[in-house]
Amino acid sequence: MKWKMILVLFAGLLLAPETYGTPVEPAEFPSLTSSLKTIDTLEFCGEQVPLEIQEIRERLEKELLLSLWDRPQVILWLKRSRRYLPHIEKMMQESGLPDDLKYVAIAESALRAHAGSKKGAIGFWQFLPDTGRRNGLVINERIDERRNIFTSTRASIKYLKELRKTFGAWTVAIAAYNMGEQGLMAEILEQETNNYYSLYLPIETQRFIFRILSVKLILSDPEKYGFKLTAEDYYPPLTFDKIQFDCFQEIPIRIIAKAAKTHFKVIKDLNPEIRGHYIAAGNHNILIPKGASEGFEDRFRRLEKSFLEAQKGRVYIIKNGDNLSSIAHKFDVPIASLIIWNSIDLSRPIHPGDRLIIYPKNMKSDKKPQP
Repeated sequence: MKWKMILVLFAGLLLAPETYGTPVEPAEFPSLTSSLKTIDTLEFCGEQVPLEIQEIRERLEKELLLSLWDRPQVILWLKRSRRYLPHIEKMMQESGLPDDLKYVAIAESALRAHAGSKKGAIGFWQFLPDTGRRNGLVINERIDERRNIFTSTRASIKYLKELRKTFGAWTVAIAAYNMGEQGLMAEILEQETNNYYSLYLPIETQRFIFRILSVKLILSDPEKYGFKLTAEDYYPPLTFDKIQFDCFQEIPIRIIAKAAKTHFKVIKDLNPEIRGHYIAAGNHNILIPKGASEGFEDRFRRLEKSFLEAQKGRVYIIKNGDNLSSIAHKFDVPIASLIIWNSIDLSRPIHPGDRLIIYPKNMKSDKKPQP
């Protein structure tokens, strides 16, 4: 009897017209099999996909089915698309490259700045460090431009142009983008064909073009595949002011955020290439919230001056027997804060006589740490 009552209650919840005040709506999207029957012709960067070959159609259907099955991921592709794709499209157009290449970024990273692979590829276009540097990106302990939508897209344009020139066809160029030029060239020489669809390549590369094609099919006509987003459903476009300024010495990002009348996180989100909590000395071009550029320079210089003056009174000279743990305990601050304030490399030991900047919890602004 008890189980019967539970089943009745459960059935009532399923059939109820509303759940927690929200109307229950039936899912309305095409069946997976019907989604495959509408593809008659398809091209990538103006190159025809040979769908008349059964094996080629099977490879496409596999990737399309896998993409459609992961509906939450596709929804995120769509929602992010209006934030980033207009900038990619504009840069591609100005460079004379096919618009289809924008789908590579979605297939590579799902338009996530911090996407990473086990092999060490990072960012929107998934550059490995050496490939990124070879195509003009700054990648070091302070800056990683693979995470910046503009610099990484510029680097990808340069790289894709070179690959297209080397391999002739866009499909083969994208295969090289995925597996590397040397490895692909070796396979072309050994297999005596430079037709992507005829080459036997690593499984990831065999799937790569078809994954991009599945992205293209869905984003070109989302409603056809059951994704009905309103204008309000999409994430807002990326808007910003771009500013240029000089730092005489490294400055905390929080100072820049205050000058831009915003928060640390906003500056980091707009400039994902900046690593850590400080900006190095030198000339910088960064993005700040739209409208914040007016008066930024004056606010920044005032805050920078105050910060540098205050820093002079917060120096602690390391003594014999000191270590980070004991110093943190002495001033009642987290060790992690010492590391942030002083950009400490944990692989390098501290020594007596070294100087640390410290902001003790219990110290007023006009007090100084005792050396």
